[in-house]
Amino acid sequence: MNRESLYRLLYEIKDGNVTPTEALEKLAILPYEDLGYARIDHHRALRRGFPEVIFGSGKTVDQITRIAQGLKEMGQSVLVTRVDPSAAASLELTLPEGEYFESSRLFFWGRRAGRHGGRVVVATGGTADLPVAEEAAVALEVMGNEVERLYDVGVAGVHRLLSRVEDLRSARVIIAVAGMDGALASVVSGLVDVPVVAVPTSVGYGASFGGVAALLSMLNSCSSGVGVVNIDNGFGAAALANLINR
Repeated sequence: MNRESLYRLLYEIKDGNVTPTEALEKLAILPYEDLGYARIDHHRALRRGFPEVIFGSGKTVDQITRIAQGLKEMGQSVLVTRVDPSAAASLELTLPEGEYFESSRLFFWGRRAGRHGGRVVVATGGTADLPVAEEAAVALEVMGNEVERLYDVGVAGVHRLLSRVEDLRSARVIIAVAGMDGALASVVSGLVDVPVVAVPTSVGYGASFGGVAALLSMLNSCSSGVGVVNIDNGFGAAALANLINR
């Protein structure tokens, strides 16, 4: 329960719209709500600045829907990652005002966070990296960040990146998303004086080992100021960039 929800509950009690028993039932699920298969962390927004996010992969549609309902009932926004179209269709029935972003496989319902901090640039090495980059970009936007997308500016044609150096240098934080050799993060970091969050993707031929080559390249960057998240973890990059930008 966030501060706004708690204040709303107190006013409802004061106005007689909620009985003391009903209020106790709502307060009883703090700091988390136990559904048996999940424990919804209703204090996440207080600690981290954004409510708990649902990782959709591996969960049933019913599980995703029930967790989403629990967040909604406590006055919190709902963000679900890695949502396939069938699960999204069910969520849209439960939360009809929600929005499904097919390119990023994200579903969002609620009010976007207020704008804060500076601009976050999300850059990709190639077009094949877009699904991961869009997961980061959309998540950042619903968290209240201004986002600029610089797509397909990989080092195979480095002039494409160099033509946007001023955009990179005016950012508060940069997310560099790349597969293959993962060199984009090092090059970007060498051009700017802001934090760079590197996201290796599973894009590449056999010796890329599903993104491991890019991961190791980014971890071994000779340019300082690069932080690395896991392979294809666009949301993780967004969460870190959001905290930096706040």
